[in-house]
Amino acid sequence: MQIEPYLFFDGNCEVALHFYRDCLGGDITALHRYAGSPMQEQLPAEWHQKVMHATLSAGGRSFMASDRMPGQPFGGHAGFSMSVNIPADAERAEAVFNALAHGGMVTMPFATTFWGARFGMLVDRFGVQWMVNSDQTDGTAG
Repeated sequence: MQIEPYLFFDGNCEVALHFYRDCLGGDITALHRYAGSPMQEQLPAEWHQKVMHATLSAGGRSFMASDRMPGQPFGGHAGFSMSVNIPADAERAEAVFNALAHGGMVTMPFATTFWGARFGMLVDRFGVQWMVNSDQTDGTAG
């Protein structure tokens, strides 16, 4: 069994995927548009080039995403957080954290925690919550 997150966006999925690819150092391994699909005729012309389904892979893991269908409610991204763990490389974890935070809001700065890891939380510019962790510390945890 494999469980993977699936994110829905309100028309900006492709922009978000390119942002995540750059932040995480991954690859967009699949991107299918509504154009040419059986759903094309059910959608307004301005929605044909939106993302029907995509997959982003990074660090041996992946998540899927798409633009929600027009008319479906979009309530944002609440009640979950994407979690990134970069073992033994706090410098890279901090770089990923800072990249994801660009244009978003830091809710917990990336720092050494009481459990000894380097960790931070943020909401990115697309409204997706992220937690970034590295078990490598800077030696300041007690």
